[in-house]
Amino acid sequence: MMALEAIIFDVDGTLADTEEVHRRAFNDVFAARRLGWKWTREDYTKLLDVTGGKERIARFMRDWLWRDPAEIDIQALHREKTERYVELVAGGALSLRPGVARLIDEALAAGVKIAIATTTSLENVEVLIARALGKAMLAEFAVISAGDMVERKKPAPDVYEHALAAMRIPAAAAIAIEDSANGLRSALAAGVPCIITTNPYTEDQEFAGALAVLDSLGEADKPAAASAGRMPPGVVANLAYLRSIHAAA
Repeated sequence: MMALEAIIFDVDGTLADTEEVHRRAFNDVFAARRLGWKWTREDYTKLLDVTGGKERIARFMRDWLWRDPAEIDIQALHREKTERYVELVAGGALSLRPGVARLIDEALAAGVKIAIATTTSLENVEVLIARALGKAMLAEFAVISAGDMVERKKPAPDVYEHALAAMRIPAAAAIAIEDSANGLRSALAAGVPCIITTNPYTEDQEFAGALAVLDSLGEADKPAAASAGRMPPGVVANLAYLRSIHAAA
């Protein structure tokens, strides 16, 4: 049995319910550009099957509008969207999901590394952590592996492999916390056992292979509920719980 040395967090939908803020940022930029595009919640739920904002724009143009993505400078458009997202988050548009801050504190106090493996941009990660936990907390993360640092985005294992290499630990010594089927597949492809905390955008996805599927990490006074009957109710996903299911894996 290998001891738990690191907890690797996804960001969007896992650290915070970011997707509505991402959608707002996209729509704000589309409106400013007078593109005539507006992504509804239903639209964005479907587009989330594609990982990466630039990739979503390309898929939207190609499969929804029947247009060549090369008609628009997607890099520039996405850069403007990132700037708008950062502005919204810095202004207080987001807070961490239940149990996230608690688990981070527990891990650091116990000498367990914390890390990030995400398809979003480094700038998006940094503004969220700085706003929610304080800028000094950025230094506490052993590594932040972001989408543009690797060749392939989730569900490919690249961001997890990047994080593991930076921490110099084997996959079996870590546990991942994700919110989506793509994130789960990414972690498992890298050999990292994974638990899921669902959100409204991902609650209907399939999570075969996950160690646990919960609606959140829970707090001492408000345990996580079972997600679609997948787990017994009343779980608080604290460090002791993560160690127990990691050992069982």
